[in-house]
Amino acid sequence: MGPELRHLRYLIAVAEHGNFTRAAEALTVSQPTLSQQIKQLERSVGAQLLDRSGRTVRLTDAGSAYVHYARRALRELAAADRAVVDVADLTRGQLRLAMTPTFTAYLLGPLVAAVHDAHPGLTLEVHEQPQDRIEAQLLADEIDLGIAFEGPHLPGIAATALFAETLGLVATAHRPGAGDPRPMPVDRLGGQPLALLSPDFATRRHIDAYFAHHRIDPPIAVEANTIQALTEIVRRTPLLATVLPDAITDDHPHLAPVPLDPPLPTRVAALLRRESAYRSAAARAFTRVISQVVRDRGYPAP
Repeated sequence: MGPELRHLRYLIAVAEHGNFTRAAEALTVSQPTLSQQIKQLERSVGAQLLDRSGRTVRLTDAGSAYVHYARRALRELAAADRAVVDVADLTRGQLRLAMTPTFTAYLLGPLVAAVHDAHPGLTLEVHEQPQDRIEAQLLADEIDLGIAFEGPHLPGIAATALFAETLGLVATAHRPGAGDPRPMPVDRLGGQPLALLSPDFATRRHIDAYFAHHRIDPPIAVEANTIQALTEIVRRTPLLATVLPDAITDDHPHLAPVPLDPPLPTRVAALLRRESAYRSAAARAFTRVISQVVRDRGYPAP
């Protein structure tokens, strides 16, 4: 008799906890039952999967290989369950979505409103994550779609271009000279105190690459981990400026763009999915809605 699903779950739990007692508690089974089931699995596959000789329980080489495929099998079975209950009329659909932080500041609101108007029965589960985490979650079948940027992607990730995102220098609208259409030469930016996103954001790395390319090193007065914090700081501090997507500046009347010469390079926003993933009715509907939102809001073509 081959292994059963519970055997796979039991083995993965022991591997993750490194301890039979903690794994049994997490699985709500007794430790002797868990140990017996793992031994039954090892007899079934004909190999020792766990090294029990040390203070912690570790996977053997055979166990590591087996767990890799066990996790994949459980992910595919979960996807199969969702495919079976997928309802084409979207009266009770669900979509797991993740996006990088700048998109939550200007795209998420209009997008959720449009989805709700078009498909009020569709439930959105939204997460804010850095791009590398989004791609890992897609491959692990923890989310259905991601909104991030085009560029090198992990194997197995498919990207569909959505629009071109432009970044620009931004200051409070009350700052002297705000709204001046004449571009600021980039070398003058070297003396401008800035409030920027922290370095773990992809947007900040994009900005830093622009600075490095032009050999300038503006003083960083503030680092923040939310767009909302940056807009509030700059709105209330006339001496500080920040760098934001133009779409955010357009939505905030108390902020004014300061054109730069040369401007920051554009990035291409993209809808990410796992290449082999089943495309549910919810995912297909969401893809149509986001394309319409991009057109309605006039975002530049990629």
